[in-house]
Amino acid sequence: MLDRHSSTAHAAYHDLLASLKNEVATEVRGTPTKAIRGGKAYWYDTFRVGTDVRKTYIGEDTPELATRLGQLLHLKAQAGTRQENRTRLIRILRAEGFMRIDAATGSLIAAMAKACVFRLGGTIVGTHAFRLYEGELGLRYRFDDAAQTRDMDIAGFERLSLALEDVVSPRLQDVFRDFSFEPVPDLKPGNVWRWKQTRNELMVEFLTPSFDADETIRPLAALGVDAQSLHHMNYLIQQPILAAVPYRSGVLVQIPQPERFAIHKLIVADRRKGGPDAIKSTKDRAQAAFLIRALAEDRPDELREAYQIARETGPRWTMRLDNTLEKMPATRAILAGL
Repeated sequence: MLDRHSSTAHAAYHDLLASLKNEVATEVRGTPTKAIRGGKAYWYDTFRVGTDVRKTYIGEDTPELATRLGQLLHLKAQAGTRQENRTRLIRILRAEGFMRIDAATGSLIAAMAKACVFRLGGTIVGTHAFRLYEGELGLRYRFDDAAQTRDMDIAGFERLSLALEDVVSPRLQDVFRDFSFEPVPDLKPGNVWRWKQTRNELMVEFLTPSFDADETIRPLAALGVDAQSLHHMNYLIQQPILAAVPYRSGVLVQIPQPERFAIHKLIVADRRKGGPDAIKSTKDRAQAAFLIRALAEDRPDELREAYQIARETGPRWTMRLDNTLEKMPATRAILAGL
């Protein structure tokens, strides 16, 4: 049996998430306007600064976001009450045993959210995303190696980052400087896609999908950083979801769909070869097994679809999935029975 949080905790998390989504609307300074880019609709905040008309990105057009923007005045009037309520909800989550986030990581995520990193397409991937499925799926996590990390990985689409025509503010370099981060030199001078905190070894890496044979360094224009391109990343970060980080009064971030995260972990586990990567491969399999077991109970249709998409992408994908599942007979049986 999976260990699950109480209905009280599950409801508190989703109330926290809904409140944070409402805050997106309250930050609008001018008039919400819709623009079509690359066949998709996006909302922008259009406002004047002196004689200049400026636009900042709000988010991709969805019925949910459109409704919130239509309730702009009401949501702004209730902003103070909502913040107090979010603080109360986080106290409930802590009392119910939700995993705590350390102050160093929580404050960094909050600063990046304030700079609009996640609103401008940044998606938390890796173990920090895995931890946040605790609230999304209502699962009680145990404090083991599969849920611990000092590294934070943030991925984004290069093309979307360019198309949005908006940038983080303040610059990420300034945010990192405030948190005592230094760039990690790359083999190619001028390429900075990793940042390391000098006082406690926290590492932040930026990633993007590779659509070519090579995995090169690519720019993420909206975030103002370079990113390491990786195969299979396109699959992982398509149609991400919003999640609430239970830090202070809550932080709204973006993470992959849990079913795509789980299947992606099966793929990358086979890419890791020997040495330190062998330890990471073990963690990948543990996270995948945990999520697949839960999703098979709660979201079998979504899990089956994500698995089929990955298997049908190409023979190399199928090979990697089969290689990993050969070491995971219980997980393989679950997927075969969907």
